Amino acid sequence: MTIIPVPLFSLGPNEMLILLIFALLLFLGPSKIPELAKSIGQAYREFKKAAEGEYSEEVEVKEKKGEELDIEQLKALAMKLGVNPEGKSAEELKKEIVAKAKAEGLIDSDKK
Repeated sequence: MTIIPVPLFSLGPNEMLILLIFALLLFLGPSKIPELAKSIGQAYREFKKAAEGEYSEEVEVKEKKGEELDIEQLKALAMKLGVNPEGKSAEELKKEIVAKAKAEGLIDSDKK
């Protein structure tokens, strides 16, 4: 009969998982485990949304940037730049303000 030596302290993935769970319970306590799982789940969902390009907060911020100035503020800015604001819509004023600012070198011409 042959004797095969068996390592006494070999740990497989199942044993490591059980030890990890016990270590988490020991260090965090049973009340913190659901909070940890919830935060991991939220982080995973946010990462998944960002990877798929469905991150809505970025879209909302970009839309709000264009609405920051009302018509009165646009007219005041146009007057300061020397653009006549009479009889022009907000979009026309924006285009003329940007063109004038580019011409005077106030903004880079390659940016929108």
